[in-house]
Amino acid sequence: MKVRRSERLIDMTQFLLAHPRKLIPLTMFAGRYGSAKSSISEDLVIIKKTFEDRGIGTLETVPGAAGGVRYISKADNADVLDFIQTLCNRIAEPDRLLPGGYLYLSDLLGEPVTLKAIGKILATKFNDKPIDAIMTVATKGIPIAQAVAEHLSVPFVIVRRDSKVTEGSTVSINYVSGSSKRIEKMELSKRSLPEGSRVVIVDDFMKAGGTINGMKNLLDEFKATLVGIGVLVESEYAEERLVDDYVSLVKIKNVNVKERQIEVVEGNYFSAE
Repeated sequence: MKVRRSERLIDMTQFLLAHPRKLIPLTMFAGRYGSAKSSISEDLVIIKKTFEDRGIGTLETVPGAAGGVRYISKADNADVLDFIQTLCNRIAEPDRLLPGGYLYLSDLLGEPVTLKAIGKILATKFNDKPIDAIMTVATKGIPIAQAVAEHLSVPFVIVRRDSKVTEGSTVSINYVSGSSKRIEKMELSKRSLPEGSRVVIVDDFMKAGGTINGMKNLLDEFKATLVGIGVLVESEYAEERLVDDYVSLVKIKNVNVKERQIEVVEGNYFSAE
């Protein structure tokens, strides 16, 4: 049954947004709507312009018999800057201070809209690279990994600090916690990451980088390649950091527990390669 153009545009847009980075043949759309490929091509030009004008992303066209169109999720720089500034203001709220100078971030990671934006922004930094999986460590990094994985249309894997019988056989390593200098253990199920995978590591918070460095070492055990590192919050660290090639959204410059003041600034998102 032939579908009206207005309905077709809406349905095509929804389909593309739901399948980021997936190559979709024009013949699939033509059959879905009972339309000529030339009409579908005209519709895609309209959708691409709208995506780019609204900062939603873009469409990539692959020519040839095996070609098609692919939606690439991409955050607009102006929108990213606004979001990061809002995030800085929210994290700087005095009531986020917990005993010991720790910060409460769980509410941010529990907000679907905020989490989706974080995922899209971090994914934008890596969406032009071949990626097979997103890796994070349990537990607070899990929602961020899921959000990034959704925009990049790849699986995410969870590194754990204790054994789970449901994980089956695991690979474990010992690593040095960067800030406490203690020996810790982390492990990953052998089934969760195919050998030779290309991986992006994400985490919610980084100080010295010991946990992320541990995940990098764990990747070596799987003969995997590290594509990049993305963190939501990094903290000022006086000593040498164990990780230096990463992307962060915000940075904690200083925490004054006595005065209940948190100095938060923009991370290195715009300056990182």
